[in-house]
Amino acid sequence: MAKRTARRAARRMQELVHYGEDSNVRRLFDEPQWSPLDDNKYDRQNQPRGQSDQKYRKNIRAQNDSQQKMLDAIDEVPLVFACGAAGTGKTYLAIAKAVEALDSGAVRRIILSRPAVEAGESLGFLPGDMEEKLSPYLRPLYDALCDRISSKRLKALMAEGVIEIAPIAYMRGRTLNNAYIVIDEAQNCTYGQLKMLLTRLGWNSSMVVTGDPAQSDLLPGMSGLSDVVNKLEALDNVRAIRFTREDVVRHPLVAEMIDAL
Repeated sequence: MAKRTARRAARRMQELVHYGEDSNVRRLFDEPQWSPLDDNKYDRQNQPRGQSDQKYRKNIRAQNDSQQKMLDAIDEVPLVFACGAAGTGKTYLAIAKAVEALDSGAVRRIILSRPAVEAGESLGFLPGDMEEKLSPYLRPLYDALCDRISSKRLKALMAEGVIEIAPIAYMRGRTLNNAYIVIDEAQNCTYGQLKMLLTRLGWNSSMVVTGDPAQSDLLPGMSGLSDVVNKLEALDNVRAIRFTREDVVRHPLVAEMIDAL
């Protein structure tokens, strides 16, 4: 106890010297790397201001020209293909625009879908009901939604059917009116599956298809994303946005790995 009391007293003296006797600010760690009271040109990561990790923004904005083209295309045409390198924000932008459309009343529901395909390994038997079995495959969509909507509101909207996350296998035969549809990881869809998904588009609906043709988990030649994009991008109401390694907004190392791999 005596040693602990001595350490507390020493820290208290350091705080008085650093912050002043009348200050209510207390040091959390013995040697902090950053303080909100420090007025210098470096931030908490010892980097020049403006070069630290990006923070959450309520209103999304484009980080590069390709992202701006994607955002503009979503506002202008009902069908948008976003293809290209990993880490370029394709899925995040699509889901953020979906939430924005729902909040503004432009659509009445959001439907998110992606193929239930393992990334090079078999998970085997998964216990639970259908929702629990599919949860590992649809987790990336939940993550993106939770970044734009509070967990409580997300659960309520999903319970009401306003937001639906469904595997591609259950999309056949549906007509999706007054909806915002996001098809994620489309490089893992065959030509037939993409044809089925694209023809689900109904009145007053928008669809965004995202994927990276270079990272397909299907057997060679089975992915239909590239063929579908090449055939449909000539249509007036279809836009195809292609992202490259220069558009990566994830860790800078990702762009380097894309070139190396």
